[in-house]
Amino acid sequence: QVQLVESGGGLVQAGGSLRLSCAASGFTFSWWRMGWYRQALGKERELVADINSNSDIMNYAAFVRGRFTISRDNSENMLYLQMNNLLPEDTAVYYCRADLREPFWGRGTQVTVSS
Repeated sequence: QVQLVESGGGLVQAGGSLRLSCAASGFTFSWWRMGWYRQALGKERELVADINSNSDIMNYAAFVRGRFTISRDNSENMLYLQMNNLLPEDTAVYYCRADLREPFWGRGTQVTVSS
């Protein structure tokens, strides 16, 4: 069955970096757009970045542009999010999403940025 497993979250000081990973299985990863979303406590889930199947189109939310980079490795069925210059307001649960015929979500990984 379809599985998305996020990893790489944790506690980091403001200005630091983290790299999130999402391991995908159960579907043909290279066919589908993938994305990273986040949800802070008390807020709605929002798009962080997404990437099309062959990595030639990436979209970023304005609040992360220039700090975060989304990438994928279709040979390894992996999605990544490199996060640099993290800010306290980046604190959230980060979710991987596969834009299949219906969107499929991972369970998320917590990112906490201390000031």
